[in-house]
Amino acid sequence: MAGHSQFKNIMHRKGRQDAIKSKLFGKLAREITVAAKLGLPDPNMNPRLRAAVLAARAESMPRDNIERAIKKATGGDAETYDEIRYEGYGPGGVAVIVEVLTDNRNRSAGDVRSAFTKSGGNLAETGAVSFMFDHVGVVEFDAKVADADTMLEAAIDAGADDVVSGESGHEIYTSQESLREVAKALEAKFGEPRKAAMMWKPQNTVPVDDDAGEKVLKLMDALNDHDDVQNVYANFEVSDALVQKMSA
Repeated sequence: MAGHSQFKNIMHRKGRQDAIKSKLFGKLAREITVAAKLGLPDPNMNPRLRAAVLAARAESMPRDNIERAIKKATGGDAETYDEIRYEGYGPGGVAVIVEVLTDNRNRSAGDVRSAFTKSGGNLAETGAVSFMFDHVGVVEFDAKVADADTMLEAAIDAGADDVVSGESGHEIYTSQESLREVAKALEAKFGEPRKAAMMWKPQNTVPVDDDAGEKVLKLMDALNDHDDVQNVYANFEVSDALVQKMSA
């Protein structure tokens, strides 16, 4: 299982009972506001805003919070956020990409660098590791909406590039250009997806032992815990035993 999927599954198990909802809602609201500010305030006419709203709904963010975040963008009082991508190496030589929305570049840079250093990794120049990833679209559905064969057939018909199905659901990968059309076609067939957004998908994964793997997962945790960090991607692979241990 790829590192980003393993970490996502760990966070999925932990996050529901951890006291992190308010922090998560803050990040989701920030992305909604930025998306609405950069484009039209209508999710049906703004793919990025649509993706942000889907992400918020998937985390059970109240409708009032979503509407408030959109209105904030059109009200003229929204903060100005810079979008920054940091790249670096974690323990075991794992490649890491960090996407940030910040109103203070110096704070974000210092905090992200500190997280890498404390883990035994190091921050690198932009472009240092992104060549090891593909910037692709992903559409996600719960496993219950269809079996693997049905989803695969529908995804191919819609123009998708790849499908990964498992207990946690279906992940349909597309090119950047076809994300919107694939998402629309699959939504018409299966209902609203839980996610439809751009992501950095590792071309290959790096197996790491449990000692390095635990450090990597703690680095991912520290980065995700930062208010300015929106997404973290990495190319590691760890044992199922460590995933179970960290999920406990």
